[in-house]
Amino acid sequence: MFTNSDEAVINKKLPKELLLRIFSFLDVVTLCRCAQVSRSWNVLALDGSNWQRIDLFDFQRDIEGRVVENISKRCGGFLRKLSLRGCLGVGDTALRTFAQNCRNIELLSLNGCTKITDSTCNSLSKFCPKLKHLDLASCTSITNLSLKALSEGCPLLEQLNISWCDQVTKDGIQALVRSCPGLKGLFLKGCTQLEDEALKHIGAHCPELVTLNLQTCSQITDDGLIIICRGCHRLQSLCVSGCANITDAFLHALGQNCLRLRYIYNCHELEKMDLEECVQITDVTLIQLSIHCPRLQVLSLSHCELITDDGIRHLGSGPCAHDRLEVIELDNCPLITDASLEHLKSCHSLDRIELYDCQQITRAGIKRLRTHLPNIKVHAYFAPVTPPPSVGGSRQRFCRCCILL
Repeated sequence: MFTNSDEAVINKKLPKELLLRIFSFLDVVTLCRCAQVSRSWNVLALDGSNWQRIDLFDFQRDIEGRVVENISKRCGGFLRKLSLRGCLGVGDTALRTFAQNCRNIELLSLNGCTKITDSTCNSLSKFCPKLKHLDLASCTSITNLSLKALSEGCPLLEQLNISWCDQVTKDGIQALVRSCPGLKGLFLKGCTQLEDEALKHIGAHCPELVTLNLQTCSQITDDGLIIICRGCHRLQSLCVSGCANITDAFLHALGQNCLRLRYIYNCHELEKMDLEECVQITDVTLIQLSIHCPRLQVLSLSHCELITDDGIRHLGSGPCAHDRLEVIELDNCPLITDASLEHLKSCHSLDRIELYDCQQITRAGIKRLRTHLPNIKVHAYFAPVTPPPSVGGSRQRFCRCCILL
């Protein structure tokens, strides 16, 4: 605790504007501690200009609605970014007060706030026209009504996460994308009611889209993804993991009438592709990726059981291989052998490779790969050799690979 004389020296040496600037770099906990030092520091620490970015994730179990309401009254129009991720005690009433007080909010995370309903999105639509990033993942009460409300009041929206909001259908997506043309990131993981019709709306109205996550959207097919490729020319990250209906067709189309289709589909900006558990994918897809995606950095092919060494050979000789490819995941690809590792040894940027349950990969093959790429992280599993039976005495009750907890 500072004495009056100490406080007078500090205030004399450091004007209010400079103290405010210093306080602006402090986190929530430190600001609250500074507010207890003296009356003048209390005023400075709790000044709204110091509360432009707040992340309450570390206090999620203690945050209730009244806390959010008090913060909103304190911060007012200064608040730009707020994360309430995991704050299960926060509901619609508190967020209505928040929206009324913090009308300049640009980034809001309500990830895991399971009490949230469409009422919250109505409040955001009414009072927060500057909202750009909104995370509603696992808010399972969200429906199409929320997306329609956001489309009416938040036209600047650039990124929306509605993963696991499984009541959302194509009607909600249609309303959203028609009024928010600046969308750059759309996360639809686990939205199991979405079909190709939803992707057609996205392809038609989201020319700025950079990231699209469709993991476990099990009803989508090649037809919907081809529409996405046609309309979303800036797409860099695409996740279709768990979409078992996807085949080589949506990428094979890129190889037909090459120049024309490369212009129409324009996937050469793609940097990340997640095809995990797309069980119908074959080497044909890898050939197309090697030709048309020179910027590819991360590729997941886990559980794509039809992939062979020949597909990896094409990938390893493609334009992305030498300077771009950083991560490749091949877990549970049973046809992959050490020959694939030989094809990847020229990928100088390769940082990590996943090889769990690739039964034909050997330690010797990994060792040879590391002679060319000494810094690569290789994640693989080799079953321990079964110990020989003991000579004399009783047999061991557990093998060496068992761990007793």
